[in-house]
Amino acid sequence: MTRSNEKEALLWGLVGVTLFAATLPMTRLAVGPTDAPQLSPWFVTFGRAAVAGVLSIAYLLWQRAQRRMRVPTRAEWPLLGMTAFGVIVGFPLFLALALRHVPSTHGAVVTALLPLSTAVLGALWFRQRPSAGFWACAVLGSALVLTYMVWRAGGLYLGAANVYLIIAMTTGAFGYIGGARLTPRLGAEQVICWVLVSSLPLTVPVAWLFAPADWRVIGGMSWLGFAYVALFSMWIGFFAWYRALALGAVRVSQIQLVQPFLSLLFAVPLAGEHVDGVTLVFALAVIVTVYLGKKMPVHAAGAAA
Repeated sequence: MTRSNEKEALLWGLVGVTLFAATLPMTRLAVGPTDAPQLSPWFVTFGRAAVAGVLSIAYLLWQRAQRRMRVPTRAEWPLLGMTAFGVIVGFPLFLALALRHVPSTHGAVVTALLPLSTAVLGALWFRQRPSAGFWACAVLGSALVLTYMVWRAGGLYLGAANVYLIIAMTTGAFGYIGGARLTPRLGAEQVICWVLVSSLPLTVPVAWLFAPADWRVIGGMSWLGFAYVALFSMWIGFFAWYRALALGAVRVSQIQLVQPFLSLLFAVPLAGEHVDGVTLVFALAVIVTVYLGKKMPVHAAGAAA
């Protein structure tokens, strides 16, 4: 990867991570806690994809009018299906199910695990060989974030919520890599649009099935959270994220290490949380780890270590 491409990848990755960082508190607002439930996690998951899918139709039609629309080939549809399973269903559904039972600060554990998962899958799919120093930084950064989240939560939550978070993390990584594989030919914007449009036969009826019986009983902040995850988390954020991953999946994956702390910062005005000194210390440590990892070599397949 050239220095110019690396800078571009990191810039797009930072934009995507910043948009995704608000997903946790916004999803928490949308579904509500167990003692004051709002929208169904199933409606939030499939409804946001349905809204983004309608927007994607308009975008693809505009691209067609500009003669820039690229239609997926038959060989690419399995990758589109894998991407849809990860980013349309797997990650958002299990994240929403978990956030009904645990706060967004605990849910941020999933974003702490995503960098390592994405790096491993990215290295396999793109035939890259990260150096030992890169892996050391990835493991150290993930360990720092996990340690902080466990400390903040007062210990790991046992039960279904943690299982949901692990499934969300795993499926999300597959979805990220599948989309990144498609981006070089289809383009970042058209990848997520095709994924969303092809998923409409599933997302629309499921969203309708789990829609609230009385829309008036749902609070305004819940609808705000839903609107955000539909527009930014499910659509615009992927424009930037897939473009970044296509330029350098292994490098960009480390930017995700700062996402939990950005989520906490966004949660302050939304959930009234307080960011204390310990949080700032951990945030600085993670940022230093990301910086060091950026300096570590990443080799192409067959290159000398």
